[in-house]
Amino acid sequence: MAAMARAIWILASGLAAATLAQASPNIVLLFADDLGYGDLGAFGSPTIRTPNLDRLAAEGLRMTSFYSAPSCVPARTQLLLGRYPSRTRVGRTSVGGDGGMPSDLTTLAQGLKTAGYRTAMAGKWHLGYAKPELLPVGKGFDSWFGLPYSNDMIRPWVQTDEPLWLYRGAEPVEHPVDQDQLTMRYTEEVARVIHEASSGPFFAYLAYSMPHLPLRTAGRFRGRSRAGLYGDVIEAIDWSVGAILEQLERDGKADETIVIFTSDNGPWLNLPDRMLSGGVEPWHAGSPGPLRGAKHTTYEGGVRVPFIVRWPGTVPAGVVTAEMGATLDIYATLLTAAGVALPEGCDGHDLAGLWSGRTGQSPRREFLYHRGTSVQGVRVGPWKLRTVDGDELFQLDLDPSERYNVAADNPQIVAELRRRIEQFHAAGASPPPQE
Repeated sequence: MAAMARAIWILASGLAAATLAQASPNIVLLFADDLGYGDLGAFGSPTIRTPNLDRLAAEGLRMTSFYSAPSCVPARTQLLLGRYPSRTRVGRTSVGGDGGMPSDLTTLAQGLKTAGYRTAMAGKWHLGYAKPELLPVGKGFDSWFGLPYSNDMIRPWVQTDEPLWLYRGAEPVEHPVDQDQLTMRYTEEVARVIHEASSGPFFAYLAYSMPHLPLRTAGRFRGRSRAGLYGDVIEAIDWSVGAILEQLERDGKADETIVIFTSDNGPWLNLPDRMLSGGVEPWHAGSPGPLRGAKHTTYEGGVRVPFIVRWPGTVPAGVVTAEMGATLDIYATLLTAAGVALPEGCDGHDLAGLWSGRTGQSPRREFLYHRGTSVQGVRVGPWKLRTVDGDELFQLDLDPSERYNVAADNPQIVAELRRRIEQFHAAGASPPPQE
């Protein structure tokens, strides 16, 4: 009798696990580097053709008020930890740096692994590399193929003799790197992960090295875009998205997979002198569209990025929303979808209700603008206060281009938003600045 009871318990446990695995969606997260708000057809580009991303948008949802951070490391901190940069000690993570994410914080990959996900990454990391435990395979990813930081961390753009290695797992495996082939090789890696995932859900994170400068793409894409080399690079990324969607369809996994595409920050305009060499030209950058500012600024063009999600059976097709969301919320939404409790200190919100149409309003009612680990402003509803050079107040529903500073006419709103920043600081001290 005891043996029979144990057999029944094992069978029931196996059925429950199988049911959970089926219920947990696969996840493909596509994260571009320095791609601007206006660089996709679905977001208004007049010259860059992005048919695959436009199709993804038509089959899912676009968010037009989606926020990241204005530079690489803070953006990836928000995405993979679900915390504002001022709440996280990361430190130097580029060439020669020995910083990385704290071991006591749960990454998105680590959280998903607790729910039985196979986790894989291809592409740029930029969250620590000096020790194996700081690399993706030490932070919850079963596999990784990519670069430890940005593709410009070599001569002539950075005066260093440290080689830029391509890694597999925790091992540097290739140097020098043919950057022309990176987008194609990353795509092949993710397509293989999708194809080989045979049981249980998977999480595939592709962090493109492009269109970060220096621009590189394979010869088959060169000269195709009316937007020059930059457009060629974006159209190569669009090809990559199409190849991944095709792999999902070919393997019969499209209907059970969340696909997200977004960018880490806006385009890199007003380049530093160090970048204007080695074939890099000032026009090798994208467009913030109708927005003001660019990378390294907390104007909308530096922080507001394209966002597309397709989630069959949950997200209706062809939806566009101006409700707020942020990379912090990707963390919270995906962990919640997988049935994982959010860790203490998470700054993200579950957007599934908004995406599905169950609620017409985003749970994100405010967003704190960070430059590195410093808070430079806050948005609450349509109102944005920026505090870098005095008070700048914008009503973003009426003035998304931030042309009109209405602080002098609205002192009470300025005071209230300043109080909100002070409350945020009071809730926890900021660590030293990071890269």
